[in-house]
Amino acid sequence: MSSSDQLQRVIFEQADIRSVITGLEKSYQQAINNHQYPALINRFLGEMMAAVSLLSSTLKFEGRLMLQAQSNNQVKVLMAECNHQCDLRAIARFDGELPDSANFCELLKGGQLVITIEPDKGQRYQGVVPLEGDHLSSCLEAYFSRSEQLPTQIQLVADEQRAAGFLLQVMPAKGNAEDEWQHFSYLAATLKDEELLELDNATIIRRLFHEEDCRLYDAEPLQFKCDCSRKRTGDALRYMTQKELEEIVRDEGTIDVSCQFCNQLYQFDQADITMMFSDSANIEGSDQVH
Repeated sequence: MSSSDQLQRVIFEQADIRSVITGLEKSYQQAINNHQYPALINRFLGEMMAAVSLLSSTLKFEGRLMLQAQSNNQVKVLMAECNHQCDLRAIARFDGELPDSANFCELLKGGQLVITIEPDKGQRYQGVVPLEGDHLSSCLEAYFSRSEQLPTQIQLVADEQRAAGFLLQVMPAKGNAEDEWQHFSYLAATLKDEELLELDNATIIRRLFHEEDCRLYDAEPLQFKCDCSRKRTGDALRYMTQKELEEIVRDEGTIDVSCQFCNQLYQFDQADITMMFSDSANIEGSDQVH
């Protein structure tokens, strides 16, 4: 996969259809290597990361898009996030031992898929889709069909080393989109998982649509990056009272908080707690401790 850690858009000059291809390697490995997840969770998180990067390609503002699958079964949460700068992160929560193999919706049976769009400025939007069918891709296709009324085809694959995704979608424009969609979606359905993982983007598009007039935009780099900070962690602690925090410090010596995404450890002592609740409260962005 020579197009690893990249997102690339494709437009078809003579059709109201667009496509996006994403490939993850280093960014995917960094996300899962921060944890000791089972192989099945790693693969599904790879699909989640590929999916959220594809969906983020539609963002026309500064902000983030989050994809969260949740259930009351063994797997509680699978979550991936991508912002307008193409920073990715992901996390999973589950109980007990998991099977060696299962499809996505079987593992989260009875659960739901939550798509959250969170602009830095503006109103937060959230859509909820039941986890039906077999795969994450079919759930996302159902979301676009029901919520956006846009025929969409999505393919996702991950093997613990690499993850990749392909999206084909009708654009909201006038034209004979129905006939075009039948033609393009038929061609896209011939794409195999191993091709999506192993071939570069230009080769994939050429193999699928060699008779079509299409144009690949410049690729955008994707990277694993967590936006946690000492200040944000301190702000979260302030949801507790000063007395509660001081009692923890008395018992434990410090308050230790680890980021769930990247495992970065932040420590707060009595001096930090005092400053946190002073009139000039300000927890610095560095990891410096007293």
